[in-house]
Amino acid sequence: MNGIEVLKDLAGRAAEVAGSLRDVPAERLNAHPGHDNSIAWLLWHAAREIDVQVAQLSGEQQEWTRGSWAEKLGVDRGADAMGYGDSPDQTRALVVNDANALVDHLEAVTAAHVAYLDTLTDADLDDVVDENWDPPVTRGARLVSVSEDALQHVGQASYLAGMKDSAFE
Repeated sequence: MNGIEVLKDLAGRAAEVAGSLRDVPAERLNAHPGHDNSIAWLLWHAAREIDVQVAQLSGEQQEWTRGSWAEKLGVDRGADAMGYGDSPDQTRALVVNDANALVDHLEAVTAAHVAYLDTLTDADLDDVVDENWDPPVTRGARLVSVSEDALQHVGQASYLAGMKDSAFE
């Protein structure tokens, strides 16, 4: 298996895990049991961080705008918003009542991510894409980071979804 195939496998895992969250009721989706981040915010953020960063790498339009996801999710956030640095008030202000739509959004950005990976060769993974770090960030490292971050947030959402009802009271 080459590096691109490994990255494609990794890229699909967050959406695969998120599939189990399709029918989370709106009340639980938007609850904040002991934390500022809700399941809705975590799923939205996972999709947005993939979308913004892959669009920057590929030069393609974000799924957020291409698929009219702001309207579909009822989220009034700009095309560059991905939740990084959100305050507690900003995370609590993000409310989405349709878990299926959140998972659909994550699946759409995952498809764009995989489509982008299909345009690359293993040699492309060594290209430096960000010199603001020491060491500079390569395309391969950025792509691993994008998938790893999304997996962490979807895992957090899954954990919240599995909490006992009493945790949400």
